[in-house]
Amino acid sequence: GGTQWMGHRPSTPDSLPVISRSPRDENVLYAFGHGHLGLTQAATTGRLIAELACTQTPSIDLRPFSVTRF
Repeated sequence: GGTQWMGHRPSTPDSLPVISRSPRDENVLYAFGHGHLGLTQAATTGRLIAELACTQTPSIDLRPFSVTRF
């Protein structure tokens, strides 16, 4: 048998994670809201955040993941 548990998932209203720079402070980077896919999306999210932190052009268009969409 398995173990049952309940808890909140870190998700957003549109089910997309937030991966972006803060509009208020360019030194703050956001990477949250992956829901139950956090572990599987961790490597890609880490690479994208590293690209932002190193002021490189992200390898994908991050506009759909911007915190400003809310």
